Amino acid sequence: MAGRYFDEWQVGDRVEHAITRTVTETDNLLISTLTHNPQPMHLDAEAAKESEFGQILVNSCFTFSLAVGISVGDTTLGTLIANLGFDEVKFPKPVFIGDTLRIESECIAVRESQSRPSAGIVTWEHRAINQRGELVCSMKRTALLHKRPA
Repeated sequence: MAGRYFDEWQVGDRVEHAITRTVTETDNLLISTLTHNPQPMHLDAEAAKESEFGQILVNSCFTFSLAVGISVGDTTLGTLIANLGFDEVKFPKPVFIGDTLRIESECIAVRESQSRPSAGIVTWEHRAINQRGELVCSMKRTALLHKRPA
């Protein structure tokens, strides 16, 4: 099991996740069609060429989900009870097909659960960074985690 228990997290802990991912046209097409998002900026190369970006823009739901997914192995795999929420989701730069993203996570809060003595609440800031070193997504994620078994 790769994830950490609640009592193994401290504010300031940082993880640079080993998995990186190059975004493909298929990734963008699948997330857009599976979620019924008809935005031409994601699906129509000709319409996207006419935009200020000049090319297809990757659906931000993919970027968000990739950042969370890559973080799971090092944060909550096997220790998660429930995700409690996502806050302050931001996309400061666009993601394009062919961009390679890396993810980093920083623990920004820990607190005991008031209702579950065997669990605690951890909040991370997850950041997705492209191959040019540009921040393309950031968010705060809060989760309820098991404590290490006695």
